[in-house]
Amino acid sequence: MRAFDYRRAHDVSGALALLDTDPDARFLAGGTNLVDLMKTGVERPARLVDVRSLPLDRIESTAAGGLRIGATVTNSDLAAHPEVRRRYPALTQAVLAAASGQLRNMATVGGNLLQRTRCGYFADVTKPCNKRVPGSGCPAVEGEHHNHAILGTTEHCVATHPSDMGVALTAFDAVVSYETSDGPAEVPLADFYLPVGDTPHQETALPPGALITGVTLPAMPTAAHSRYRKVRERASYAFAIGSIAAALDVQDGVVREVRLAFGAVASRPWRALTAERMLTGAQAGAEAFAAAAQAELAQAKPLPHNGYKVTLMRNLVVAVLTELAEEATAR
Repeated sequence: MRAFDYRRAHDVSGALALLDTDPDARFLAGGTNLVDLMKTGVERPARLVDVRSLPLDRIESTAAGGLRIGATVTNSDLAAHPEVRRRYPALTQAVLAAASGQLRNMATVGGNLLQRTRCGYFADVTKPCNKRVPGSGCPAVEGEHHNHAILGTTEHCVATHPSDMGVALTAFDAVVSYETSDGPAEVPLADFYLPVGDTPHQETALPPGALITGVTLPAMPTAAHSRYRKVRERASYAFAIGSIAAALDVQDGVVREVRLAFGAVASRPWRALTAERMLTGAQAGAEAFAAAAQAELAQAKPLPHNGYKVTLMRNLVVAVLTELAEEATAR
């Protein structure tokens, strides 16, 4: 590991100032992703600015009836919070499915959103990768890609985003707050992750030197009837090969509102807007759910070894929405 300077910040302005003085610096919170990447040489910061002590570790109700989650809230505290469990159960389920208890105790909300892809070519500095070295190529297109993306890909990158939390937050229209030396700002999570295009190394819309300060969830009654389902290659903690966050409001057998986001199928959490539009106002049932999923997945571009994800995601949509519809009928 490359030698680096370490500084601990005690307020947001101090953290921003420490980063401004060194373009090769990185913010450090839990370090569950960044430190691993430093060990492999993917990340080589000259300075780490520890932001764990910043006063950003609270979960509070907003005046509009939503929740504000501080950037340094741990995954464990997020999953256990009674208002998150009651009002956004899919978020709790996503966090609990994401990692072991030890990792959840260290990992933070802000860090989770910024974690990098788990593509093997990205993690191996002896291999080309457009995310690490722009223009060097994407060997996954012709190589190992069974767990890679089927939606929103280009020839420049077919990696997936690993966050489970991000999938649930995307379904619920979360907004990311951040600060720079110019002051505070915010961006909807739907716009936070950039499309791959021909610049896969540019992953988020955060300005250089920005510090995430929190995430706000809007008031959303439908989110109280939500579920997160994750499919992985082993039962213990592993990254998804496909996942879904879903919320459903059914009245008299008709879908009044539906929220759908997919994980492990794109370079960012994938909001299934086509499926949502098809289902709103439709009769709730397996046939409608399957048709909506098929319409969403019509834009998929699977590679030779990951086409199974199309079937997997269609089946996940039908299974999870059917469960939620049955629960709505029973209420």
